[in-house]
Parts: sequence; C-alpha cells; structure tokens
Amino acid sequence: MTDLHPFIAGLPKAELHVHHVGSASPRIVAELAARHPDSRVPTDPEALADYFTFTDFAHFIEVYLSVVDLIRTPEDVRLLTFEVARDMARQNIRYAELTITPFSSTRRGIDEKAFMEAIEDARRAAEAELGTVLRWCFDIPGEAGLESAEETARLAVDLRPEGLVSFGLGGPEIGVPRPQFKPYFDRAIAAGLRSVPHAGETTGPETIWDALNDLRAERIGHGTSAVKDPRLLAHLAEHRIPLEVCPTSNIATRAVATLDEHPLKEMVDAGVLVTINSDDPPMFGTDLNSEYGVAARLLGLDEHGVAGLAKNAVEASFLDPAGKARIAAEIDAYTTDWLARR
Repeated sequence: MTDLHPFIAGLPKAELHVHHVGSASPRIVAELAARHPDSRVPTDPEALADYFTFTDFAHFIEVYLSVVDLIRTPEDVRLLTFEVARDMARQNIRYAELTITPFSSTRRGIDEKAFMEAIEDARRAAEAELGTVLRWCFDIPGEAGLESAEETARLAVDLRPEGLVSFGLGGPEIGVPRPQFKPYFDRAIAAGLRSVPHAGETTGPETIWDALNDLRAERIGHGTSAVKDPRLLAHLAEHRIPLEVCPTSNIATRAVATLDEHPLKEMVDAGVLVTINSDDPPMFGTDLNSEYGVAARLLGLDEHGVAGLAKNAVEASFLDPAGKARIAAEIDAYTTDWLARR
C-alpha cells in the first residue's frame, strides 16, 4: 500500500474543529507554565506527554482547564495564538476556524478588549507572515453554565472581532443539555454568526437532534453517536450538514474504544459530509496530518480520496466563495502535480 504521509504533509488543507488553548504545543505550554510557577502544569515538555494521558473525558476537561489557567495576560493570548498558527503553517493548513473560549480568559481577569486585540493582532500577523488565514468560533464552555453563555454571547455580539464567524458550545455533554442554550444561539445567529455546537461525542443521537432543532446547528462538532440513528444519518446527508470528525481525540477521551471501532466509515457510507480535524492536537499526541493518515486507513483511500477529504473541509467552511475556490483549486493542482511526478 502506498505511503500517503508525504502526500498528506504537502497537501493544502483547511481545519474546522481545533481548539485555541488545546492547540498549544508542549514547547508553548512549558513556556507558559514557567511564566506562572504556581501552576501544577509541568514545565518540562517531555513530562507533558504523561500529563496529557487521560483516563476519561472528565479527566481531560480537568487537565484542559489547568492549561487554560496558564493564559493570564494579553501577551499570553497573543503568543499562544500566533504560535498555533505557526504550527498550522508547517502542516500546510491554509485556513482554520479556531475555537476560542473567551469566557475562560475574561473571568480570569484579562481585559475583554485587550483579549480581542491580542487575537486579532495574531490573526493579522499569521496571514501576513505565514500565509495561514484564521477565523474564530467563540464557544460557550458548557460546564460553566448559563452565566458563561450570557457572557460569551455578549462578547461575540457586542465586541465582535473582525475574524469571528461562528458561535459554538463545548465542554462536557453529560448533564449539560443543549436546549438551555437556545436563547444565546438565537442572539448570535441574529447577529450573523453561524451555529457550530459540539454534540453526540459522549452522549447519544438525541443530543445531535437537540443541536439541530434548538441551536440550529449548521455543522456538528464530533457527532460520533450519529451512527446509532439511521434517521439522523439520513437527515445529515440530505441536508449536507457536516460532521467535524476528530478520530484520535475520540480515542483519547474514551468516547470511542479503539480506532478500528471508529464510526467514520459508517458516516461516509451513509453519504454524510465529513471533515477531518485534530481537536486538541498536542494534548492527544497528534496533528492534522496524522488525522488525515488515520482517516485514509479507516476509509481505504488513495491520494484522490484524501484530496477529496481536504475539499470537504473547504466546502464545509465559512470561508467566502472566492476563498473556497482558491484553496480547492490549490488542492487539485497539488494532487495532479503529485501524481504526475509519482
């Protein structure tokens, strides 16, 4: 079988489900931990591998929030954001919708306007210096309740930064029903933002239905349990509602037992538009290139099939039509050239 990793490494890509703090490399996490020595996060990049070994989803959230606590100043925010873009550029990620949880920073005392200025400064610098286009999804940390929903909606609507395109909902699903967040999604949608909640990762298909019916989801974060409901799969396929699939993440958080049991192929076989994403890549010991390799193996793809996955992400993105056409053409040209040289 052809080794697809060299092809994937050079393939122009878009990523739609990747978290801001969760994308901090061991080098950056260690640097931030050294800045804030009262934290329990290791300052040794090698020790972080053990620290980022999770027993279940609740443990993952606990560790994730300890890293969030390292982001305490606008300078921390700017450093993290630009370095995430640098890591993306190394993987030939041309466009990314980065999920940011501003409530986690503003509640820790970072001035909200300074926060917006920090991410926007990093966004502009990333596009100018690295060629990677960043857009934002502001998400509600579900575990923090309706107070966080109110604050996230206010920040998104009233202080809307130029790069903000969508509104999401993350954190634990168990014990955090989706319908309660309807008023906040309604407010964001009325302001022109797109709806992209997490659903069906650690709960059943009913959570996905709630996200569709109550939150008017245009894409679903994870959606792993959709395969348990044939009517839901048919609905997603018919309406071209994409699933943001993150295979290694699902194993790391124990949402799925093993990669061979991952429902990705069932989703594709049902005609659902799937995109491949890395979620919290350093925490899960992965990156987007590796996730494409996993997906290629699970789906039995060749270069054309992998390029098709890359184009799915472009199609499902909230990039403008000209931007979509540009990246899709770049994917096609790269693939044609690669195969001609093989």
